[in-house]
Amino acid sequence: MQDMSEQTKVVAVRGAVQADNNSAEAILSATEQLMREVISRNDLEADDMISAIFTTTDDLDAEFPAVAARRMGLDGVPLMCAREIPVAGSMNRVIRLMLHYNGPADRPPVHVYLGEAGALRSDLDAAQ
Repeated sequence: MQDMSEQTKVVAVRGAVQADNNSAEAILSATEQLMREVISRNDLEADDMISAIFTTTDDLDAEFPAVAARRMGLDGVPLMCAREIPVAGSMNRVIRLMLHYNGPADRPPVHVYLGEAGALRSDLDAAQ
């Protein structure tokens, strides 16, 4: 939780990861990995989080990514899942995240793009 004496603002952090395949296990595993990295790199706790939006490409429909966040104990955070626009030639099996949180006004978010999904935002230092 952020120190109440420091100035805070609402921040949105982005991230993405590619699931190995269209199975519940692969979607949950990839989503959990992404969430853990976003939380770690941005020094977040559940109380800091306002809401999260997950999107998946059309080829992922075996499970909702939000289930992984719930399993991690984020029961008090409003979560939503949606479909990504199916642009021809875009990367397959991608789970994207936009997480809103209260954070220090002077600290920019650290966006997290894991594995092959790093190619989606190679312009970011955090794309890995």
